[in-house]
Amino acid sequence: MYKELITSEELDDTINDNIGAMVYFYSDKCAPCVSLRPKVKELVDEKFPKMTLAYVNSEKYPELPAKYNAFSSPTLVIFFEGKEYKRESKYISIPQLAETISRPYDMIFE
Repeated sequence: MYKELITSEELDDTINDNIGAMVYFYSDKCAPCVSLRPKVKELVDEKFPKMTLAYVNSEKYPELPAKYNAFSSPTLVIFFEGKEYKRESKYISIPQLAETISRPYDMIFE
């Protein structure tokens, strides 16, 4: 499931109402954000289909990344059961990200 979040309530609900959630803070003016976005979507589709992937445009809605201390783009924040599990910023390795998520994901969903 994918969502584009625009309010603080939507962001909080996405984190708290889903067992697994990944929030992708991005900027359209950020080249790594643009190139990484489809790779993250593909990763969630293929390996973590029970996670919710939510996007937050940090330029349009600066209060949302500020609330979660995501001050650089791109920033991925992974939540399990409403708690922050892992945070990755700037140069993100998809294989490393997959390895990081696999263990808790498998324990929770399988």
